[in-house]
Amino acid sequence: MPELPEVEVTRRALAPWLEGSEVRAVQVRERRLRWPVPPGLARQLVGRRVQALGRRGKYLLWRFDHGTLISHLGMSGSWRVHPDAATGAAPPPGLHDHVDVAVDGALLRLTDPRRFGALLWHPAGAGAVERHALLAHLGIEPFDSRFDGDWLYRGTRGRAASIKQVLLAGDVVVGVGNIYASESLYRAGIHPRRPARRVGRARCALLAAAIRAVLAEAIEVGGSTLRDFRSAAGEEGYFMIEANVYGRAGQPCHRCGAPIRKLVQGQRATYLCVRCQR
Repeated sequence: MPELPEVEVTRRALAPWLEGSEVRAVQVRERRLRWPVPPGLARQLVGRRVQALGRRGKYLLWRFDHGTLISHLGMSGSWRVHPDAATGAAPPPGLHDHVDVAVDGALLRLTDPRRFGALLWHPAGAGAVERHALLAHLGIEPFDSRFDGDWLYRGTRGRAASIKQVLLAGDVVVGVGNIYASESLYRAGIHPRRPARRVGRARCALLAAAIRAVLAEAIEVGGSTLRDFRSAAGEEGYFMIEANVYGRAGQPCHRCGAPIRKLVQGQRATYLCVRCQR
């Protein structure tokens, strides 16, 4: 599943083509995504200019002056840019190419083989998009200046669930997906099964710093190539090459040489070094 770094990489690839551009045409070939694509989407967008392309957690926010288009990539979705294709020179759509958005100088194509993604319209008259039902429950952004060890410490008090499960829940801090949770906990030296309420203030500070560093590094190298992730420009991500623990079961820990172990938490794979993480 595309996580925060992959979505941010996508945002950065799309933004130069979208921001300030006018929508020329919209073609919806398949409305049956996780929630149906609004039937009047073309009427809402054509002739309107994209003011900015933002991100909230794993949601892309196409901001117009009359509302916001909310895009989620689901399990296997991606946006691809076809430069100079807005005039009709785009490659023919494939079986899983569900939506085309033509803007000045490019065509943006939404591909989603599993159709677990979403493309929804939030009109300006409905209030701030951050209060949309899909966004209102999300925790703080990891790169928000307010996110630090104290924030994480306050958010984990009274939480009996494991620290990894609390990170994945996304209501304390958003965007720390499975790969990045394992990597952050390793860097902070915290066992992923430790109850969140038993992670002290000093260790919360280490973990908050690790989360920011891991996500920033993943964005810098283009996200993680897990199965078939590609950026909007069609480029692979290489964070998995840099991983310290994720996907390295049986291989030696870079710090102490002990074999990396794999365990399952909430039906998700977790990787750790039992010597380095307590």
